[in-house]
Amino acid sequence: MREASLDVGLESLRTELTGYCYRMLGSGFEAEDAVQEALARAWRSRERYDARRGSLRTWVYRIATNICLDMLRSPQRRARAIDLGDAATGGADLGPPLPEQRWVQPVPDALVLPTHAGPEETALRRETVRLALVAALQRLPARQRAVLILRDVLCWRAEEVADLLDVSVAAVNSALQRARATLRAADLTAGDVLRPTDAAQRDLLARYCDAFARHDVTALVALLHEDATMSMPPFAWRLCGRDRIAEAWRDPRGPCAGARLTPTAANGTPAFWQTRPGPDGRHTPFALVLLDLAGDRVRGITTYLDADRLWPLFVRAGAAVAVPSEVART
Repeated sequence: MREASLDVGLESLRTELTGYCYRMLGSGFEAEDAVQEALARAWRSRERYDARRGSLRTWVYRIATNICLDMLRSPQRRARAIDLGDAATGGADLGPPLPEQRWVQPVPDALVLPTHAGPEETALRRETVRLALVAALQRLPARQRAVLILRDVLCWRAEEVADLLDVSVAAVNSALQRARATLRAADLTAGDVLRPTDAAQRDLLARYCDAFARHDVTALVALLHEDATMSMPPFAWRLCGRDRIAEAWRDPRGPCAGARLTPTAANGTPAFWQTRPGPDGRHTPFALVLLDLAGDRVRGITTYLDADRLWPLFVRAGAAVAVPSEVART
């Protein structure tokens, strides 16, 4: 393959590869690093690529998988706050922040979701980058994780996965059965993916953002499920139940008064930059909020408080441009 054609071919795989590595690693930053290393290794090894033995896509996925498996040798797995300990009360102290490596990190849709997919494939891709599912994937041994993603998300044949991992088809099928059993035991409740053309979902989100901007706690609570949850990584602190969430929102020490929400796109679900005004009156993002919806209610609120670290990732993906011009990022 000529170098120019190889370069174009490798770059065309970047988004889907990043989605694969994100599901494997649970971090957009690590997924970016893994993909960059995979593409660099493929380029350096271009003379050894033989199209007669398999497609460019399969060859690069093999490289990316090996990189992810190496990165997953640490015994520490990423999780959500809901998976860590007991719930707090509304007035409880947040406690110490946990290391970044403890958390499943958010990822901009533009980094992991191909734009050329049809409606059904897009819905599947959004479903499989939801925080809850990505966190559940982290419970699986690394090779089981790879098998499940390749077979059930990317729809590879068992023979292709066996060839990629250098194992038998029987081993692939066995790993897939065990991985599916683990996910079933996790009892994942499917949330609603982002549906930009759905009028009812748009109305729910508009009412939520309006109530949030007005700091109308009564209106906000009316939009929550009774068993809604709230968490704020990097703290293990979390709340369960809309009454406790209401208590936290009414706390005068909280940062919500005067803040507002500006749409972005992350993890296939409704996501927003939470901004607050500075001394000059201009709003600056200080958190990234992901909402878990179920029908006409909000069931989960995950607020990542490290906007300074996350913002550049979204800028690189072109997903920060949704922030209007009056919102500054210094």
